[in-house]
Amino acid sequence: MKLGYTIVYVPDVSASLTFFEQAFGLQRKFLHDSGTYGELDTGATTLSFAAHALGDMNFPGGHVHADASPQPLGFEVAFVTDNVPAAHAQALKVGATELAAPQVKPWGQTVSYVRCPDGVLVELCSPIAG
Repeated sequence: MKLGYTIVYVPDVSASLTFFEQAFGLQRKFLHDSGTYGELDTGATTLSFAAHALGDMNFPGGHVHADASPQPLGFEVAFVTDNVPAAHAQALKVGATELAAPQVKPWGQTVSYVRCPDGVLVELCSPIAG
């Protein structure tokens, strides 16, 4: 078994793709003609976005809309970077909300947290020295 992709349900797939491109420098891999599903190239695992309408079709009982939740969901997307402060600043510049400024953790890793306009919680972190 291997992780194939992560799908985040969002209100506007194209807007989420654009935000992640501008904030984190990711490349768009695919956007369906319907605009309800798209993917970003993040390396071995694809980060995908799907419209809330698709979530409503898949989950008859409904699902939590991260963008409408007053608190971030108990789930994050983490991006590893050599320059957390610069990545953090860029995300804020294009519309993210700061949840935690970059700080060095006791194990030596620099970590920050932002919340994207679509509600997604993102951790920006330096590589763990190993």
